[in-house]
Amino acid sequence: MIRISTIFIAICMVLVAASLGLVLYSVAGISGTESAIVALTALTFLILYNAVSMRLRDRSDVGGQIADLSRGTADLARQVAEFGRRLAAIEGRIASSNSANSDRVQSVIGEINELGGLVRQLATTVSAHEDLLAGNAPAPAPVMRPEPETPIDLAAPFEEKPVAAPPLPAPPRPAPAVQAQPANPVQTGNGRSQTQLLATLRNAIDENRIDIFLQPMVTLPQRKVRFYEAVTRLRDERDQLITAEEFISIAEASGLIGRIDNMVMLRCVQVLRRLMVRNKDVGVFCNLAASTLGNSTTFAQCLDFLEANRALAPSLVLEFKQSTFRNLGPAETENLAALAQRGFRFSIDHVTDLRIEPRELADRGVRFIKVPATLLLDPRQASTSDIHPSDLSDLLGRFGIDLIAERIEGERAVVDLLDYDVRFGQGFLFAPPRPLRPEGASATAGAPPNQTKDIQGPHGSGTPSSGATSSAPPPQRITGNAALARRI
Repeated sequence: MIRISTIFIAICMVLVAASLGLVLYSVAGISGTESAIVALTALTFLILYNAVSMRLRDRSDVGGQIADLSRGTADLARQVAEFGRRLAAIEGRIASSNSANSDRVQSVIGEINELGGLVRQLATTVSAHEDLLAGNAPAPAPVMRPEPETPIDLAAPFEEKPVAAPPLPAPPRPAPAVQAQPANPVQTGNGRSQTQLLATLRNAIDENRIDIFLQPMVTLPQRKVRFYEAVTRLRDERDQLITAEEFISIAEASGLIGRIDNMVMLRCVQVLRRLMVRNKDVGVFCNLAASTLGNSTTFAQCLDFLEANRALAPSLVLEFKQSTFRNLGPAETENLAALAQRGFRFSIDHVTDLRIEPRELADRGVRFIKVPATLLLDPRQASTSDIHPSDLSDLLGRFGIDLIAERIEGERAVVDLLDYDVRFGQGFLFAPPRPLRPEGASATAGAPPNQTKDIQGPHGSGTPSSGATSSAPPPQRITGNAALARRI
């Protein structure tokens, strides 16, 4: 847009040129044509002078702006250089701190590796001592396991029930003259037909003779009790125990497994409530059959009961067979999802191979997988399975699933499983399944006073003195920590 000053200057130049021509025409007597030429010439010179003066003035202004821009650019370059220096100093500090941290981490890793080596050496030494003691033990009694039914004292503090290695073989004690209650679960199925066993099963259910035995699951290598598995036992009319392997197939075929599962679930909830009085971190594994999961009537009863005890969901783990998860139908999948929505976690046992899909199992709510120790340590599994057994624990851990090694029978298996990073173990090496101690019974009930004094240790348990055992009459049947002390 043309400025007003420029228009005014142009008008002035035209007036000056016209005035010059008019003066020449009127005063000097020059003709009009010559006066007009002179006037145009003067106007041209004025225009050229104005253009040159404006160009010089603009050049000086542009030069000043360029000088200001150069000073600003130099200042900006100085600031960028300062920022670069500060950034280089920060990067140097970060590199030095990372180097120091890596040195610390390497030292910690070295110490951890040394501790791991010491633990392996200790386990190897314990295994060698066990083999040495087993070799020096009397031949008739290589393993002292005559009383797998020693009751578990749930009223005692949780720390008072540590799980240790199998007890050392001791000289044989004089057995009681009369064994009134044969509670050994072996030999219960001998001589019974399926019809007799079915009748025994029906009577046991009607008369509430379904017992719960607890077998602990311990952390490795600390061997602290973390969970219990509820193992079902059935008592016949003569109070002889029948294991689940003997009657479970008949119960499923006759449709009685649903009633058994309901009774077992009720007992598990009762046991869990007693355990959580002393320790909130303990958990109980409760087995459920595939037919119970697929039967709408039976499952509805179980779901109502579990809904009423939903507060125990973090500590009550429902256990199914691997074959059950591989053959889930639409009804079983829906029922399983209903349990998972209520916060209950699942476990898989009776694993026959290591072809496991951890992502799918985690989506279904599985948080534990129990694999036999012999299957994990079998070298043939490395070629038949999709993953090496030593990497199975890490793979499952990425999806929030814990690996439990079950049926551990010796210390050598524990040493090998530690190399596989197995966190939990279960088996007769730690403790066999034991029945529950009656609620409210004394921990030393049935023991003579002098014997009770001998067996009390720092936590209420210990080993009986030699004088007491030699002078006392044949001991009566005792329960709780006293029975545990007797076994040690």
